[in-house]
Amino acid sequence: MTTDTSPPAFQVVNTIDLVSTRDSKIISVSVYSGRAEITRLFKFNVKTGQNQLNIVGLPRVLDKESFRVEGRGAATIHDVTISSITSPPVPTTSPALDSLLAKKKQDEKALARVQKSLNSLETYLKSVKAQHLDVSKLQEVVREYDTTAGELDDKVTELEKQLEEADEAITEERKRLAGPTGNEKLNLKATIGVFADFEGEIKIALIYAVSRATWSAGYDIRVDMQAKEKPISLIYKASINQSTGEDWDDVPLTLESAAPTFGVGVPVLTPWTLSVYCPEIYFKKRALPTAPMPMMSAPPPPPPGPASAFISPQIPTSWSMETEIQYRGLQVSSKGNVSATFGVPGLISIPSDGEGHNVTIVKLSLDADMSWVCVPKKDSRVHLKAKIKNASEYTLLAGNASVYVDGSFISKSEVPLVSPDESFDLPLGLDPSIRMTYHPLSKKTSQSGFYNKSTVYTYSQRITVHNTKSSPPGGGTDALKIKVIDQVPVSQDSTINVKLVQPSLVLPNAESTGTVSSAAGPGEKAKLPPPVKVSSGVVATWDGADEVSLGQGQEDVDVEALGREGRLCWICSIAPQGKVDLVLQWEVSAPLRTDITGL
Repeated sequence: MTTDTSPPAFQVVNTIDLVSTRDSKIISVSVYSGRAEITRLFKFNVKTGQNQLNIVGLPRVLDKESFRVEGRGAATIHDVTISSITSPPVPTTSPALDSLLAKKKQDEKALARVQKSLNSLETYLKSVKAQHLDVSKLQEVVREYDTTAGELDDKVTELEKQLEEADEAITEERKRLAGPTGNEKLNLKATIGVFADFEGEIKIALIYAVSRATWSAGYDIRVDMQAKEKPISLIYKASINQSTGEDWDDVPLTLESAAPTFGVGVPVLTPWTLSVYCPEIYFKKRALPTAPMPMMSAPPPPPPGPASAFISPQIPTSWSMETEIQYRGLQVSSKGNVSATFGVPGLISIPSDGEGHNVTIVKLSLDADMSWVCVPKKDSRVHLKAKIKNASEYTLLAGNASVYVDGSFISKSEVPLVSPDESFDLPLGLDPSIRMTYHPLSKKTSQSGFYNKSTVYTYSQRITVHNTKSSPPGGGTDALKIKVIDQVPVSQDSTINVKLVQPSLVLPNAESTGTVSSAAGPGEKAKLPPPVKVSSGVVATWDGADEVSLGQGQEDVDVEALGREGRLCWICSIAPQGKVDLVLQWEVSAPLRTDITGL
């Protein structure tokens, strides 16, 4: 009995070579701030048994830690590796290139000969003298010149065309010699081992993150001052740019407001010790103590695995219904949470040019509280502001805004990061229809006291506010609310006393009108002082206390800081064509012949 002890035949590995940009389609792009996640779908045939898939032309800015592979079909993924392609020396010549260069050289010489012939013909014609030429032969000479010159011109045209064609052919041949991955930005290679149960077509998706791709928010904010409700029209835009090396042609694109972080952990406090300072000479006289062992710092957090870098892309339903190619001995899951995702409708193309490409995310109609603010001591112009509430489900990212009021461009502004149901302030420029007059300061000096004489300075400042509008904004009947901010000096010396006379504001926990330096006693909790009614439609309060009436609670206002810097304000309700006079009066007293700095 003969036993066959020969080893089994070696199984040949089927090699499949693909070029990323040519043999695949991008089916999903998720753009983050500073990064993007790409999903590329490949379809190819495998043979039963071992197959090695080589994919070249992947972007150099690919994050290898984020790279993962998903597949559909009766096969198993064995291993995945990413490597850089060391570009081989580009061949400088080939038989075809040599032939093209030789043909170009021949055409250049032929063109030079023809041009030389034309020049000789012109020289001959110029050298002909009337006394040397029979008049009866002049017509024949001109005819011969015209025929010969025309033939030479045709040759010049033909040779120039041949040279252009030769240049194009040489360029194409050199591109061919450089290979399909001649783009230096696409120099990564993925090698994937696939064991197929039987021969047929399978699908492989490569999912990877790339840098040099980002998007930023921008806004067009249009304000309709005559609208009764929702006067703010906010157009939320996104500017997308990328220079990854691969073009995104007709891709479904989503914008992510989450900012992926890598290797960020809770900070660890290092020991904070105190000791008595000893001069250097002390250590020369005494033995140095044994130094304590240094504390070991916490090891850096491990880099995130490929599955934790980004959420799974939106893969078509038909893809998810097919049999998934399993990893050998590894079950991969990639799920995470993000703060907001914006899907761009339809398909979009973003070339790798580093330029911003704008798309509109959404158009929102929002409510706003308008307010007019002026600091006439510094600038008599009145500023218009809007407190806008984000009543949408969208998170507004920080970005630049172009502001239009009643169709006219007013200013460039900044929108901060705003969550849903959160409000933000937006400056809307200047309103010239509100006139502010800051009259000259009035000053009086007097003396008081019999034994301890003091000098008393009394100052009076008058401010006139004139609303020249013909009707209230929004066509309503409410008067306009204007905030006027001013200040009185604050004493930093115990011998100088500052007393606010008009308006008669009281500092938190002060028992009477008077000194700006009064304060709550030790252990006392400061209480918000009530506003002071100055006249019909006008109240005065410390600057900052008015925020309570604008929707903030008392806990959001630093009560103890109110008036500490002498700032106060008037809230004026002024009807159209109305006018209000405001008076600020204060006294400064100090011992006689005291030189006061700052007055």
